[in-house]
Amino acid sequence: MYNYQRTFPVDQFGNKFVQNDLGKYLDSTPEAPKDIENRKAYFVGGGIANLIGAAFLIRDAQMPGENITFLEQSDVSGGSFDGAGNNEDGFIARGGREMGQHFECFWDIMKDVPAIEMPAPHSVLDEFRKYNENDPNVSLCRIISQQATKRQGRPSMGLSKRSQFKIVKLLMAKEEKTYYKTIEDWFDKDFFESNFYTLWRSMFAFQNYQSLTEMKRYMHRFLQYLPGFPDFSCLRFSRYNQYTSFIQPLEKYLKDKGVRFEYRTTVHDLDILVSGRSFEVQGIELTREGKKDRIEVRPQDIVIVTNGSLTESTGYGDMNTPAEFKKTPGPAWSLWQNIAKKVPNCGKPDVFCSDPEKTVWQSVSFNFYGGYDNPFNQKLRELSQRDLFSGKTVTAGIITSDDSPWLCSLTVHRQPQFPGQQEGLCVAWAYGLLGWEKGTVTNKPMFECTGEEVLREFCYHFGVTDVDKVISMSKVRLATMPFITSEFTPRGEGDRPWPVPEGSKNLGFTGQFVETPDDCVFTTEGSARTAQMAVYGLLGLERDIQPIWPTQYDIRSLLHSASAMGDGKLPGEKLLRRLLKGTYYENIIPRGR
Repeated sequence: MYNYQRTFPVDQFGNKFVQNDLGKYLDSTPEAPKDIENRKAYFVGGGIANLIGAAFLIRDAQMPGENITFLEQSDVSGGSFDGAGNNEDGFIARGGREMGQHFECFWDIMKDVPAIEMPAPHSVLDEFRKYNENDPNVSLCRIISQQATKRQGRPSMGLSKRSQFKIVKLLMAKEEKTYYKTIEDWFDKDFFESNFYTLWRSMFAFQNYQSLTEMKRYMHRFLQYLPGFPDFSCLRFSRYNQYTSFIQPLEKYLKDKGVRFEYRTTVHDLDILVSGRSFEVQGIELTREGKKDRIEVRPQDIVIVTNGSLTESTGYGDMNTPAEFKKTPGPAWSLWQNIAKKVPNCGKPDVFCSDPEKTVWQSVSFNFYGGYDNPFNQKLRELSQRDLFSGKTVTAGIITSDDSPWLCSLTVHRQPQFPGQQEGLCVAWAYGLLGWEKGTVTNKPMFECTGEEVLREFCYHFGVTDVDKVISMSKVRLATMPFITSEFTPRGEGDRPWPVPEGSKNLGFTGQFVETPDDCVFTTEGSARTAQMAVYGLLGLERDIQPIWPTQYDIRSLLHSASAMGDGKLPGEKLLRRLLKGTYYENIIPRGR
């Protein structure tokens, strides 16, 4: 087990008995490593994980910003945290992240990054909390069917007792018992037909054939979400798109500290000296602005690589052009492959990037112009029961058409989503989890459709009838991402490297294909956690890393989640009420309906 916590309560025999210690006691300032001012750090990849890692380097290791260099193959930072466009061509974001209060590592940095709009001394975290506490996230329409004539605002879970038992059994299973197993290996037909699974897979983008290990981790990580699961009251969202809300202020914070960013720079390989089971990076082989180059790395320097990528090889499309499905892994994958071939304990990239047809889906950025004169905007106002242009919460998360062949889901966040977005333009994000199925209207897979055809399919399932008018007043931007759920590929021990692999002297890894003791993938927090672990591990910083929120050990969360799974029926409730009646603990039992 990777040792990232040193502080534990112990019993009278010296045994540790709390494995998830939290609190301000852990929020200390570590001592700077020796000669930190003479050491350098190179980050390969400019995504959220490495940006967070650089912030930890500056704040906690006290490394001068000018000693830190980013090597980014694109011309912009952020990686999968993107957001771009304009009023003429339409705006696009390949995805968005569902966020919450307990992103301990992420918020640990964002509490120190200056806010976008609030004055000093306020932070990104202050701003995020202000919007969410003053404008709570509650969905009034979560599932639709029959062309949106049937609507569910807070759907029941619909789990049979057998399915509830299977979930509990999965929670209790040791993780190694789930290695290389799929979700359909564990659950039965009635589970897959439940509302719970529709909510689950549309929210988290799981396929039946994907990792049972990761589903188990999600169950533990987000157990506290289950009571707010049906209406998304468990979630929090930023005011603007997440590139504007998180990447831009964090990048500015780093640049103000002197951090260097080299864009259009592709790292192909690392020159690594392997000596027995230990290894050390000695050089970085790269192409900068089309010219091959090399950076010499000294023993005291560190190199941190984001291995693999969820959104590399993205194909783009528009109203008239389908998005290309690119099946060949790009440089982030080939770099990891090159490292893993010659260095022990650096994972097995081919486990994750060898079957893009199973890990692909397509996201859609709908740009609905014309205010409420656009019929789709009218329908979104009707379904959400909110004004799209108030600047407040609209759908509060995805609305899913559960009888659509593509499993169409669409969300509208606070508008405007982009600074400078014109009045009356609603930018919505959507995706189809089952893109290989033939659409009801298009009669072909989503991946073969133009933006107009995708829009026609969504119009049908969302009950919009004046389709030609919608098309004349809208623009669609498509993004087909071949490896977007590759992190959910069934896996086992050793398939992912630790943030600092055993034997490494100066190489660390970050991102969605890196091992942690307890966190899950496809989350902002997962990336931030690997970054903190890599920085602390390489530099030996004496500060505990906050663990995931220990809700899985909290009797209150366990009781409320059990009640939620049973749609308000708690197993053994009568006995519990009788035992606890009149005691200090009687109010921990959920009230139910």
